Amino acid sequence: MRVRLNPAFLFLIPALTLILVFYVVPLILSVYIGFTPLQRWNLNRMGSITAYNFERLFYMMFHDPDFGKVIRTTIVFTAFTLAINVLGGLGLGLALYLMDEVLSLPYRILWLLPRMTPVAVYSLLWYYFFLGGEEGTLNSILLRLGVINEPLSWGTDPRLLPETAWVILILVNGFVGVSFGMIVFYSAFHSIPREQVVAARVDGATTSQIVRHVLIPQVRWHIVYVTVWQLLSLLTTFAHIFLLVEWGAVHRWWGSTWALYVFNVAFKTYEQGLAAAAATVLVIIGAILGLVALRILKFKEMMVEPKGEI
Repeated sequence: MRVRLNPAFLFLIPALTLILVFYVVPLILSVYIGFTPLQRWNLNRMGSITAYNFERLFYMMFHDPDFGKVIRTTIVFTAFTLAINVLGGLGLGLALYLMDEVLSLPYRILWLLPRMTPVAVYSLLWYYFFLGGEEGTLNSILLRLGVINEPLSWGTDPRLLPETAWVILILVNGFVGVSFGMIVFYSAFHSIPREQVVAARVDGATTSQIVRHVLIPQVRWHIVYVTVWQLLSLLTTFAHIFLLVEWGAVHRWWGSTWALYVFNVAFKTYEQGLAAAAATVLVIIGAILGLVALRILKFKEMMVEPKGEI
């Protein structure tokens, strides 16, 4: 029996190949390494299979206070930054949409600056802003205003931890992520036929009514996309956090997320097996949270074909 290949499949081959090579294969390799005692890139240790790395990881979850800090930091960082990225991006996109397009251009460029700025430069700006000592921007401002009597080490002072370290991480990554949501939602609002807004105005609808009943319902797909994308992105992001921890701007443990922990274990303590195990658990957590987010946002209902005739 001859199988006939759908011509549309040919167009998917390049994308499927990239996914296979750069996502599926590394994932399988990471899972495999997680079950090996690989350390210091000694490939000879990859021959034996053991669950020791996963056993050690789960033991640390309940008995290692430093790893407990990493878990709490990851939860707080992901939850609050996600809220800022989605709700902030939605609010910015809506505000810019309601403005005249020419007037909104400078604001759009301004909010894109954190994303366009190199990671090291952007992190350095925040480092000097929260720097302990009188030369720190925040300390300098608060000292002049008489709010504080002495400079504070905002990200490392035990009296202020862990809240201040969390605030720094959330602010640094929030300003980057909110621009992504702004772009998506701003474009989504502009894709809505202008006639609908004009008709609502003619019928006497206020701006808030137009937002709630005309604009927001038509960007549900975009809300789902931004929420899930940013959720998975935040679980794996660590570039800005890594620099702030390395420079001493935030506490080593209260300022570290799970993704950064994986990086440090792999490239600082050189326990690649443990790092792969932690990465595998993070992937599983990300997949579960992604599916839960899709369910909460009623993705399945949005996929149902309309029952009325078109």
